[in-house]
Amino acid sequence: MHDITDAAESARAILLGLNREWINKQGDFFVESPINFLTAVIWFLRRHEDGRYCTLPHVIELMQLPYEQLFPVLNSEPEIEVLINPFISAYQHDAMEQLEGQVASAKIGMARLASPQLYWVLSGDDFTLDINNPKAPKIVCMGNNPEKQQIYGAVLSLYLSRMVRQVNKRGGHKCSLVFDEFPTLFLNHIDSLIATARSNKVATTLCMQDFSQLKKDYGRNGAEVIMNITGNIISGQVMGDTAKQLSERFGKIMQERESLSINRTDTSISRSRQLEYAIPLSKISALSSGSFVGMVADNPDCSMELKMFHNKLRAPAQAGVLQKDKWQDRQFGNADTESITETFHRIKKEIKELVCL
Repeated sequence: MHDITDAAESARAILLGLNREWINKQGDFFVESPINFLTAVIWFLRRHEDGRYCTLPHVIELMQLPYEQLFPVLNSEPEIEVLINPFISAYQHDAMEQLEGQVASAKIGMARLASPQLYWVLSGDDFTLDINNPKAPKIVCMGNNPEKQQIYGAVLSLYLSRMVRQVNKRGGHKCSLVFDEFPTLFLNHIDSLIATARSNKVATTLCMQDFSQLKKDYGRNGAEVIMNITGNIISGQVMGDTAKQLSERFGKIMQERESLSINRTDTSISRSRQLEYAIPLSKISALSSGSFVGMVADNPDCSMELKMFHNKLRAPAQAGVLQKDKWQDRQFGNADTESITETFHRIKKEIKELVCL
């Protein structure tokens, strides 16, 4: 993080990831207050001893300190005085109900991440997130746990928020960002990433089961922006509003229709041409497994005559089986229980020592 705005972006990413209902309430007092409080804690640790303790576990532990210990420590950093002043003022004027309302929602949410296993993972510094660095390109693969989706999803949102900031710059190696089950994550300003990353040789791919998932987690307005700003779209079988929107997006084409009329005296055939949906809603709702419809974008120097498609993917029948045979279930690398516990207690000790300085 280079300045306090990076800390604010990180605080927003993790708190909105933990409290998804806040996404549609951004700007409210009791949403912005916890974000400001977390921003102050993050930036204090970033400035203290050149970021030696600037990790998420240290942030969690520092937040849980009593107010009489926490506020003097935070107030020692001039850059966060403006952020922390409303909380100190409420504490000095004994407005404890207001203070708890401002701070407790951040502390309670962050406390859900306080586990020895997460502390061990999140306190490491094995590599940087500039995956498209021409001198050291990387492949980073992160997966969520369906049983702990909300908790781990918030941590992944934080990592992705910082990664996107570093990747979406000029001069980087061309790369691809693929977000499977995207609605389970919160990535602020994803629309800006889609709109600007292409010019920086970054391809963004969002995968989801249905458009309604995006509406539920990002709100109707946010979901529509994401849907409309994408240039390429590929879809398998979907139903309801998603199928209707896709059919309308693919547009209409001129199609010939023929009608046959038979009565007692003669038979007549009439032909007409009229606009019909290129890919009807009924066809999208009844796609077979492996069949896809979609539309792709082109460049001025490489135009495409056929931009819409309806095809079936020809994949080996045993492809999925072969992948499952290679899966390996590993928990927290090669760390043993003793190392995990030691890291947990070390972080708690470091925060106590920091306060006593």
